[in-house]
Amino acid sequence: MPRTQVLVAGDHFVTDALIREALNAELGADALSATTLTLPWPYTPYGRVAEVDEASGDEDSLIAALAGAQVAVTQMAPFTERVLAASDALKLIVCCRGGPVNINVQAATERGIAVCTTPGRNAVAAAEHTVALLLSALRGIPQRHASVQAGEWRSDLYALTECGSELAGSTVGLVGYGAIGRRVARILAAFDATVLVHDPYLPADAEVTSTPLAELLSRSAVVSLHARLSEETRGMIGAAEIAAMPRGATLVNTARGGLVDYPAVVEALGSGQLGAAAFDVYETEPVDPASPLLTAPHTALTPHLAGATVQTAQRAARLAATAVGAYLRGETPPALANPDALAVR
Repeated sequence: MPRTQVLVAGDHFVTDALIREALNAELGADALSATTLTLPWPYTPYGRVAEVDEASGDEDSLIAALAGAQVAVTQMAPFTERVLAASDALKLIVCCRGGPVNINVQAATERGIAVCTTPGRNAVAAAEHTVALLLSALRGIPQRHASVQAGEWRSDLYALTECGSELAGSTVGLVGYGAIGRRVARILAAFDATVLVHDPYLPADAEVTSTPLAELLSRSAVVSLHARLSEETRGMIGAAEIAAMPRGATLVNTARGGLVDYPAVVEALGSGQLGAAAFDVYETEPVDPASPLLTAPHTALTPHLAGATVQTAQRAARLAATAVGAYLRGETPPALANPDALAVR
């Protein structure tokens, strides 16, 4: 039986070696003939390539590497209309991320090229990072760390007005209840926090009920965002929503920067309406060095790396290999973004 030609277009996170190891475990070393293309991300930031976004590498290198390939596995390669048009043998692309933003899915569908993703690959990492940021904000850990580094030993931080807050006994509102939100809820339960959820798309058999957003905001000492970014959710937390939260509440966002009005956050931190804020995502990335958010009080900030763990990369490779295996066995692969492509196949 001839080997299936596969392009492994890894990077320095989901590496070529991880993908090839997962493919061999799923299908056997003799089932595939693999070529590799190592993309420069994350040492070189991703960006827009032609009509696709959050991509790494260039079209010409990808076209050359795809010669004869029937399957491609990647996280960041730019599968543009031009690339797809030049890849006659290609039948399957597996994207090692939650959404195929670096793939022109419509153009792939028109050519009968199936596109799969690996949703949930970073749910554990993102949930744990969310709680780490939340605790850092509640206890002012970044500021305390900087103080100790500066040679200070501030006993005045025991003053009642300077103390942080506990999660135990607090009400935490989760906006969005997908794979990450559900895991955050389980972690918070271990802290004896009360969890409210707002998600209008909860399935009928969900173990929680959706609380109206206005009620969730008014009752929650901490609000953590886990919603997808869409026209419906863009800017969903602005000045009015922040004003509806209890004074001194904490806002956490590890989902997408476009969910939040950041100038409103800065103003609320300055006024004390927000007691703290913790963010891993921002409206513009990287953050403008002149952004007032960087000097706002009581913040815990990280550079969009909530999902960056060794286990996330390993899980993404395994999920991708599972999709390749299903497709090659003639099954409908999991997390298929364009089922109509199978009809063309």
